Amino acid sequence: MSQHDPLIPPTPSDADYLGQPVKPHEDLPPAGDPIALFRAWLADADNSEPNDPNAMTLATVDGDGLPDARMVLLKEVDARGFVFYTNLGSAKGRELASDPKAALLFHWKSLRRQVRVRGAVEAVTAAEADAYFASRARHSQIGAWASDQSQPMQGRFDLEKRVAEYGLKFGLGPVPRPPHWSGFRVLPDSIEFWRDRPFRLHERRLYVRAEGGWTTQTLYP
Repeated sequence: MSQHDPLIPPTPSDADYLGQPVKPHEDLPPAGDPIALFRAWLADADNSEPNDPNAMTLATVDGDGLPDARMVLLKEVDARGFVFYTNLGSAKGRELASDPKAALLFHWKSLRRQVRVRGAVEAVTAAEADAYFASRARHSQIGAWASDQSQPMQGRFDLEKRVAEYGLKFGLGPVPRPPHWSGFRVLPDSIEFWRDRPFRLHERRLYVRAEGGWTTQTLYP
């Protein structure tokens, strides 16, 4: 038998599971609006997560078909989909321009819940991108001009120099949105809700977009 790696928690025992506090159990709704359920879970996470309850893993595919994933922040969610913003020249920006499909994963450790989203991707409108960019902190706006995201950098000084140069360029006036900075909306074809239950007998409810609404399925854990 291989020696257990002390950095990786061991598989829970029966005693570990039985010793966990008992939480009130509520079944996942068998049907309805998955966006409304997502917003309710996001509100719960906002009250329980130590930081960034809107953090999500964004998965894309590069030109060789190799998956790529990173953490980004959700900035808007409604019936149309899930919105985030980025430098269009970044790896994710280039990959989405080439293959506009993505998967999202929200994991709220404090709640032992996760949500998976898959679907096509579209660009937000210029008006949407302008409005969100205008809401950002001024230093973040200048940073968007200064950073060639995902491109090689000689050293930290190069970035700080560019930040200073753009700071001087815009002075005390408003900072316009860079042409290389905008947002994307993931249009969900499917949304899966997962909730932890003892002994790995988790709950999974899958919503799939259909004509005129959503179909639902309960999945084995």
